Amino acid sequence: MSPEAQALMLISWLLLIKALQLALWPALRPAFKDYAYPAAYPASILLFGLLTWYVALIGLPVQTALIPFAALGGYALHSGAYRRDELKRALVWDAVFLTFFAVLLAVRFISPAIIFAEKPMDHAFLASAMRFMAVPPPDPWFAGGALDVYYYLGYWMMGMLGVTAGVPSAVAYNLALPTVLGAAAVSVYAIGRLLVPKFAWLSLGIFFIVNPAFFRDLFLGEAGQHLLWNSSRVIDGTINEYTFFSFLWGDLHPHVMDLFNQAFFIFLVVFALTRWDDIAPKARWLFIGCAALSLGSMPGINSWDVLLYAPITLAVGLLIWRRGRDPRFLLAVPPLAVAVYAPYYLQLNGAGFGGFGMVAAPSDPVQFLLFHGFFLALIYAFTLGDLRERPYLLAVPAVIALAGYPAAAIAALPLAVLVARRRLAPADLLVAVGLVIVLLCEFVYLKDNMGTDNYRMNTVFKCYSVAWLLVGTGTLVWTGQWLGGRGYADRFTSRQWWRLGAITAVALIIVPFAAPITGTGPASLDGTAWLWEQHYDDAAAIAWLGQQEDTITLVEGVGEDYTYTARVSAYTGIPAVLGMPFHEQMWRSNWSLISGRQNDVRTIYERPGRTLDLMDRYGATHLYVGGLERETYAVDLPADGLVPVFASGDVVIYRRA
Repeated sequence: MSPEAQALMLISWLLLIKALQLALWPALRPAFKDYAYPAAYPASILLFGLLTWYVALIGLPVQTALIPFAALGGYALHSGAYRRDELKRALVWDAVFLTFFAVLLAVRFISPAIIFAEKPMDHAFLASAMRFMAVPPPDPWFAGGALDVYYYLGYWMMGMLGVTAGVPSAVAYNLALPTVLGAAAVSVYAIGRLLVPKFAWLSLGIFFIVNPAFFRDLFLGEAGQHLLWNSSRVIDGTINEYTFFSFLWGDLHPHVMDLFNQAFFIFLVVFALTRWDDIAPKARWLFIGCAALSLGSMPGINSWDVLLYAPITLAVGLLIWRRGRDPRFLLAVPPLAVAVYAPYYLQLNGAGFGGFGMVAAPSDPVQFLLFHGFFLALIYAFTLGDLRERPYLLAVPAVIALAGYPAAAIAALPLAVLVARRRLAPADLLVAVGLVIVLLCEFVYLKDNMGTDNYRMNTVFKCYSVAWLLVGTGTLVWTGQWLGGRGYADRFTSRQWWRLGAITAVALIIVPFAAPITGTGPASLDGTAWLWEQHYDDAAAIAWLGQQEDTITLVEGVGEDYTYTARVSAYTGIPAVLGMPFHEQMWRSNWSLISGRQNDVRTIYERPGRTLDLMDRYGATHLYVGGLERETYAVDLPADGLVPVFASGDVVIYRRA
């Protein structure tokens, strides 16, 4: 793929994002006023995802979803809604989006390879959505099955942006991550503007802060990927990702894709708590619609998030009702959120979870501090004054520690102080809710099939990601308020602040090129470019398969998860009889079904008398034989019934006659 072609794809992608945002912006003005422009960035992506999902559900081309945006933009243009003075003032929001987009784009360009960790799975789902444009998309690792066993909506949203912009999945993967970061940054900056205008930029620090374990390992001499990886596996038996790690690591995974939606919803919460009385009664329904769209999209993007943000919705609704006697947010957002994607929920066929369990081995307090230490230090610094007035609150952590939960006790003390304030400011509420989430992870977990040693891994993983964003944003706002209260903002003129911001933005974009980031394969936006250097024959075969418009079901070699196996289905989105067995077991909770397919794939390759019958059983149209298959199986194929349709080096693709 030439650099010129990649540049055109990048431009096409950005133009689509901008067109959607500009079309929606005037429609949001009645509710959001000066904040309609930033709100339109995440809201337009969510709305476009919703519309494409529904038009695909009824069998229309996904590009049909552009019609409502064209109508909105056309009406706004006709009515003179795009005023030059407003567009000029709004450039700061574009600058934030483009800066953060460009920073992560540089990282992805230097290290674009879709390889190791969850990246092949993420691309497989993205490619399946883009290839078939059907809901639910086919499961590329379980022929005949669908992705209704997994929350696939984030892949759908990013995939339909790629389809509409004319960007192939291997490039869309590396453009989706910067888009998520850019949209999230706009919302976080908007939160800063609402709560601490003079230091609004400080809230953006949430995307760069690392945990204490990162510096510990750096001091001990760790480097590169080991440094990053170890700092996300701090507490025994758990995963402890933080925002900077998630974006830099580069998995286009549900918990990462929903970060822009999380940030948008937090912005909506803060806006409701600070500006509800300023919204005209009729315009409040528009705001409620945006909140329902955001909350209703969460189960489809990353189902864990809605478990935490649904209670937040109820709490905020109660606060608004209590303050202004308006129950609409409380009574309307939850049911509308369910209605937004009601058919999606009806299609779900997941294994679900087995209820809640009590944590038997709570976190080691030292490990706990190695992850949460920086934010906890700030929280203690900003709450100790209250503790002097209420020393009796020390009994709360004492009781919890004596009960055998010392890590929980560390977080419980500042939470008790915040609760004792009774009337929480918006930043206080963010911190308090984040601490509640951290505390809950010390006592309960959601039962899944991760095994006895990692029984709370997913709970901590998904919940900590939310808590980090809430606590981090809240404490950074506190820090900005503290600095503003001491006059630090007045030491610079407005022009000097702008110059400093511009210099910082340029530096952030340059840093990835100067940092010791090593990638697999050439610098590119194509996440599969590395294949042409390391697995040329597979790359040629995958490219050929990607060009075929016929319905294909594939037989390819099956091996261990997180290895090079399942590479054809991963890079094309074409369903294989079986991809990575452990993943499918997690989603389908039926090992006999998975192992049966695994055995059948071996039989297809090794027992020519049964090859064709088994291919027919799974509806397989093509059989892939490459170096990996020859290493894994004693390949022996029937003389008749298979027609070679592609060959390159040691790779041959056969079609069922």
